[in-house]
Amino acid sequence: MPRFNKDILFLVIEELQRDIKSLFSCLLVSRNWCETAMPILWKDPWCYDINYSKKNSLFIIIAIYLSDNVKEFKDFLTRQGLSSSPKSLLFDYLSFCRSFNVPVLNTLVSICPSELHNQFLLQEIYGFMIKKCPGFKCTSIELFKHQPFYFLENKARLGSLCELKCDTSVDSLHFNELANVCNFIQRLIIINKCLKVNDGIVNLIEVQKNLKYFEWKDDFNDFEDNFENDPYEKIFLALAKNADTLNFLILSLHYIESQNLEQIVLQDLLTKLYKLKTLIITGDVFMQFSEEQIRMLVYQELEIFNMDLISLPEVSCIIENSGGHLKEIPLNYDYYESNYDNIEEEESLIFIRQIYEKCILIENLSLIILSSEQYFTEFERLLISCKNLKSLTLRMVNNDDEEAGEDLLNTLIRSAPTNLNEIRFLNNFKFSLESLENFLEGWKGRHVISIYTSNPVHKENSYMNLVNRYKNIGVIKNFICDL
Repeated sequence: MPRFNKDILFLVIEELQRDIKSLFSCLLVSRNWCETAMPILWKDPWCYDINYSKKNSLFIIIAIYLSDNVKEFKDFLTRQGLSSSPKSLLFDYLSFCRSFNVPVLNTLVSICPSELHNQFLLQEIYGFMIKKCPGFKCTSIELFKHQPFYFLENKARLGSLCELKCDTSVDSLHFNELANVCNFIQRLIIINKCLKVNDGIVNLIEVQKNLKYFEWKDDFNDFEDNFENDPYEKIFLALAKNADTLNFLILSLHYIESQNLEQIVLQDLLTKLYKLKTLIITGDVFMQFSEEQIRMLVYQELEIFNMDLISLPEVSCIIENSGGHLKEIPLNYDYYESNYDNIEEEESLIFIRQIYEKCILIENLSLIILSSEQYFTEFERLLISCKNLKSLTLRMVNNDDEEAGEDLLNTLIRSAPTNLNEIRFLNNFKFSLESLENFLEGWKGRHVISIYTSNPVHKENSYMNLVNRYKNIGVIKNFICDL
């Protein structure tokens, strides 16, 4: 029975693995809780939202492990009045570690004495961490300056790597070395620092046999006027070879032009990735897609879909060719930013019907609200049909119409699904103080609600006093007015 209880405790604490405060609290409950929580805390000690430059204790633990082989670390610990024997540690912390993060390690090293700042010692740390971490699964090699991958004894350790985060400024040779031993990466995140093609990354993508998640984020300030090759072409062609395994595609692209080859290659890539569950693309991509090309995008397993600069008919087309599994369509609708008044009502009606007929599992949805009676009728049908809906983002075309705002709030009170717990009102959405009070009164007994608005009027004392009253009785969780 005690063993059974510890197994249950492990499963419970494992649910808190991204919650650093709760994990530290678990360490203080009892010895049993501490022994259960410590391996979870150290599984990926670099992932938490903390200031590592102030975590001297992490560096000291690494220094203790290395002190037997590196005199500089032993001398450092002696000056600090600390034991230099790994046996003095309560746990074999690094034996729990399954990840390696160069940026965080660089930050930790930056707080150590200046005499420990040299390439040899950094290589000792990198090499030791790779050898020490059993079942090595994930790593981040952003800002990578040294060469542990050239150490023969480390290459075998990298064979189990299943997650990698890196940037294109790393020398192509490093990625070619990785490609020789890492063929089963499942999750690959690349930060693109320049328009120059990194052929090593292309090679690494091509040799993967089970790539499921791919994320690419452009992060450069200046565009290069003269470059030899299209910046994305080789990447897109390499990704196409992973069509049979790729489930998640997230692209944040700064440089897309309709006349360039990469636009054509991207269109071809998107038609091949038939197993996608998540498709998120930031950048001017769909503006140049024809209706025929969009109809070729068939994703029967799609659950999350989000693209910039996309029209309602185009989204409707994607929904038509999906398999009924869509859970998130959190679209920004930047396509309409300057011409909301030109939105055709029929397009909006078709879109909202597509949602309640083909996306009944939807949880996160963005809508452009028209103030017509027919639209509100269809909107209410959506609320009744989509019982899993948790989050709504609403943009009103005629945002000066308080009566339409009141009608919307009344519709939500009557028909909103019980799971709905977040509503975002954008474009200076207007509703009177009385309408808001009626809405909050009608919301009693439901899920506590979070409301976000962009109308500065809602910051006035009369609104905030009302909000605070309903916060105190447990109707409102958050009320945020963000201009």
